[in-house]
Amino acid sequence: MGKESIFKTLSVAVGVCAVCAVLVSIAAVSLKPVISKNKILGKKSNILVAAGLMNADGYLLDAEGQPTKERADVTQLFASLVPQAVDLKTGKTLDSLQPEEIAAIDERELVKKKETRLDIAANDDAAKIKIMPDKAVVYLLKDENGVIKRYIFPFYGQGLWSTMYGFIALDGDLNTVENVTFYDQKETPGLGGEISKPLWLSKWSGKSVYDSQGNVAVSVIKGISDSSNPKHAFEVDGISGATLTGDGVTHAVQFWLGKSGFGPYIKSRKE
Repeated sequence: MGKESIFKTLSVAVGVCAVCAVLVSIAAVSLKPVISKNKILGKKSNILVAAGLMNADGYLLDAEGQPTKERADVTQLFASLVPQAVDLKTGKTLDSLQPEEIAAIDERELVKKKETRLDIAANDDAAKIKIMPDKAVVYLLKDENGVIKRYIFPFYGQGLWSTMYGFIALDGDLNTVENVTFYDQKETPGLGGEISKPLWLSKWSGKSVYDSQGNVAVSVIKGISDSSNPKHAFEVDGISGATLTGDGVTHAVQFWLGKSGFGPYIKSRKE
């Protein structure tokens, strides 16, 4: 066969592609358990950051919220939280579920099945997600006396380019924001992607969620909130050039902490 044969060139190209495809497939299959384990670990880490037990760099926090020099054992630290399954149709806790059943609840998997998902009316779908799971898990952080210090809620919603998944931690009063984290988002790096950076996330701390009428009032605004504005307690500074991403975060938080999400659960806990 001639060295410049088209058939030979194509044969080599096909052969290289076939070998690469096989290698990639083998790598994908063999690494799948590791990737899955790391995703779970990353999600748990975000919950612990929201709970105020460790920082984003993986170091334990002291009583004042300052990082120590001790690395956090995510698995051991996560066991200190109390998971509580919530029926999102009623807002009631699913106390009959066993711990292993609660641990198996995955919101992303639930929405894939008709029997474990709920359709959202278009006029109620602020988060633009169309469907939602019929149950979710809230994590409770208790003090040494058993008093609940924080509630950590999962939330997600549509941003500019992606569905943004995160956690929001409220104080025991179920109104004051302690922390917010995002563990999965694909917004524009340097713009909307800044929602995952500690500098912006810290702006949520201390904000109030509900107004005097019980409506979800917290929101990401365009620009910087004026401390003299009566709404300052509910306003989170926006990110320059990322207005649509900020709006998406607002809508996601308002949906999940409102009447269509965890609102009924929160109301019952307050009562």
